[in-house]
Amino acid sequence: MSEFALEPTPPAGPKAEYRVLARKYRPTKFADLIGQDAMVRTLGNAIAKDRIAHAFLMTGVRGVGKTSTARLIAKALNCVGPDGTGGPTIDPCGVCEPCKAITDGRFIDVVEMDAASHTGVDDMRDVIDSVRYAAVSGRYKIHIIDEVHMLSKSAFNALLKTLEEPPDHVKFIFATTELNKVPVTVLSRTQRFDLKRIPSDLLVEHFASIAEKENVAIEADAIRLIAAAAEGSVRDGLSLLDQAIAHGAGEISAEAVRAMLGLSDRGRTRALLAAVLTGDAQAALKELNEQYVLGVAPDMAIEALLETVHAITRVQVGAEVDLVMSAEGHKQIGEWAEAMSAATLHRFWQLLLKGLEEVKRGTMALQTAEMVLLRLIHAAGMPDPGALLQALESKSVDVPLVRSEPPLPQSRQESRTEPVTGENRSGPVADGNMHSRDVPPPIDNVSTLQRAPLTKEAPGAPPAQAGPSSFGEVMAHVEEQVEPELLIWLDQRAGLVSFAPDRIVLSGRRASDRDPEFATLKRLMADKYGNAVDLQFDASAADRARTGQQMEEDQARERETRVRTDPNFIRALAAFPDAELIDYDIDDTAAVTAREQRTAR
Repeated sequence: MSEFALEPTPPAGPKAEYRVLARKYRPTKFADLIGQDAMVRTLGNAIAKDRIAHAFLMTGVRGVGKTSTARLIAKALNCVGPDGTGGPTIDPCGVCEPCKAITDGRFIDVVEMDAASHTGVDDMRDVIDSVRYAAVSGRYKIHIIDEVHMLSKSAFNALLKTLEEPPDHVKFIFATTELNKVPVTVLSRTQRFDLKRIPSDLLVEHFASIAEKENVAIEADAIRLIAAAAEGSVRDGLSLLDQAIAHGAGEISAEAVRAMLGLSDRGRTRALLAAVLTGDAQAALKELNEQYVLGVAPDMAIEALLETVHAITRVQVGAEVDLVMSAEGHKQIGEWAEAMSAATLHRFWQLLLKGLEEVKRGTMALQTAEMVLLRLIHAAGMPDPGALLQALESKSVDVPLVRSEPPLPQSRQESRTEPVTGENRSGPVADGNMHSRDVPPPIDNVSTLQRAPLTKEAPGAPPAQAGPSSFGEVMAHVEEQVEPELLIWLDQRAGLVSFAPDRIVLSGRRASDRDPEFATLKRLMADKYGNAVDLQFDASAADRARTGQQMEEDQARERETRVRTDPNFIRALAAFPDAELIDYDIDDTAAVTAREQRTAR
């Protein structure tokens, strides 16, 4: 029997721990920073000319490189070169001990502190005490305080003196995402750099190079989707790319990324918008519900419509188009930009923006989104306000929604393009019902609304030069003399029966010639006009007297009748059947105010 000796399997070496892409590809030199050329140029010139500030402040949204820049500055100031004789440089070597120690986070003279967990005065006292000692192994002792806006007011105040005049061997580098929370006293003691959001095209190139290094096959549209979702943040984009790699098991398609992000397919979004523009409510609701079943949240569907409307508007004004959009999408967007008016696009934007807020705030997101679409369809059938004004001038309500395509349904076109005439006008425009918003029939004699004429001038007799020219002149004189009781008496109790320059007759059910106000009026008239005016009070003519308040109401009814019987108003109501008359303004120099109206009488 033969024996076999089996050699033991050698133990496997320690497997390298996986590092997420955001940490693995953190910039190690200034050349690796993307989208921050202005800051790199400023720092490079400052280091080259030995004009290095004692404190820096990095601000910007998350993931644009604030902390990475702070570490790069620390390396640039402490680098000694491969031979150990170098000085501060914008291009740290990365091989000397300070560079490697700072990269590994073990350099004793670079102290990083998270202000979110060290907010008090005691924490700042430790920083202040440490700056008194020289650097141990580096050229500068550098304090990096991340999220510096989280420090308390007392902590900021404790740091101010040291921050203003630190020792020559100390540098401070602050990073924050909320600059408005940093006191002005701190801002004035630092050199501030605003790190910008990274443009989408740079993110696409960056993510593509990383995917190539990771041996991952990814579609170009998938990279564009990730770059768009990153919203200018490199870290957010790398986290999404990490997730996409795990989701696609090494092969990433645009469809997989879209499903991972929960984004609405842009082709389906365009189909939804097309259904809205053509007024097909059933198709629009069906498309929205199908997207909902596929996992698209109602608010994201509305956001996708907003993005599409925004893209149409950008194309219309000649701006750059979205990189994520396909060739087919570019063609469709271009056709809509040519067909739709700017006013229609702005109206859609406002309605969708308000609808998005309602969807996010409401408890029934899908139902609310459906109502938003129906509201949008109704708005699509409304004529453009600017075109409506032109149509009113040409006495037509044939106002198209857009200049050419997309057309509205035939039923909607017929209802909109039928001219409004006396023969076919019906419903609220023709029934003469004065209630709510309906337009009354034309009134031939507006004065029939008044129970008695406001003035009765002597026919054929020229007005006396010494007397008032109108009763309004009398009222104006009363107002000038500041007689509030008399004004109330004329507005609510006594009214005008007839007027002539030499004879004025008053009356009223609640007034008498024995009222002290009547005596006051006679005195004022005598003071101004002498004996040229005969002021009388006729108690038997109370039914024909019109007080100031009644005259104002008569004038208001007359003005509203003029508005409601105006042909332009009737045509506007035909174009907007659900509109209501809330307020109006008549450009009438003879009837600007109630007092001036009475003066004209």
